[in-house]
Amino acid sequence: MSTLNRPGAVRPLAFIVALAVFLCGSAAAAQQTEGDAPADDVPVDLELVLAVDVSGSMDDEEHRLQRSGYVRALAHPSVWTAIEAGAYRRIALMYLEWAGPRGQEIIIPWRLIERAEDLQLFSSDLADRPISFIRGTSISGALLFSARQFGGNGFEGFRRVIDVSGDGPNNLGNPIEPTRDFVAGQGITINGLPLMLRPSGSHSVRLADYYRDCVIAGPGAFVFPVLETAQVGEAIRRKLILEIADTGRAFPAMSAKGALTPVAASATDCMIGERLRRLWEEP
Repeated sequence: MSTLNRPGAVRPLAFIVALAVFLCGSAAAAQQTEGDAPADDVPVDLELVLAVDVSGSMDDEEHRLQRSGYVRALAHPSVWTAIEAGAYRRIALMYLEWAGPRGQEIIIPWRLIERAEDLQLFSSDLADRPISFIRGTSISGALLFSARQFGGNGFEGFRRVIDVSGDGPNNLGNPIEPTRDFVAGQGITINGLPLMLRPSGSHSVRLADYYRDCVIAGPGAFVFPVLETAQVGEAIRRKLILEIADTGRAFPAMSAKGALTPVAASATDCMIGERLRRLWEEP
């Protein structure tokens, strides 16, 4: 169902203005991501951006849990096994943190992962990096910034994937639906890791459904919800394996358990984050 046709949708004029801003901002992204890859680009099975939420709605413990979850997952032997199952037996990997519309920071830039030692080094380097603290929640900003990173990165992958985590809906920047469609239109798959570790107002949004219906897109896209702190490391590891193995093609037993895939029709309001933010800001 279109956002404009949902009950309580934003006013058409406001949506059109927001969409115009989005299109202006995304034009630059298109110029950087389109075009033929140079002949000397390294062929890989996957170009994967790990886009990790560090917004102010997460507390220090959640930030540490999330970071340590990625550190442990990347060092797990099963992740390397998934990479070895690919045609080229190598991937390109980047880790960035995001929050507000202009609040993105690359923590580890693109690296070629073609040996188990490369993955271990990526994990140990990530453990040594400080965690960013940025305000705001703009999933749309994270997706546009991540999409730009594929242009001229020195790699040419069979697949390009953005793995975006978050603990709330988009509430700043461009609307999420046209942003998602624009990024997916460039041949990029978007997967989601909604973090539902703390009871808060954002959880009334049904965050797993929001990510499924409003955020993810592309061939094989899926959502992997995290409901408990004890699940963080395992969920990240399983999600990485599904992404690297092309959503379970090499690991079919893992493809269904715990993951959500898009549905044909949904009543999810993809502007709920913006609406809630306006209510919080009202005197």
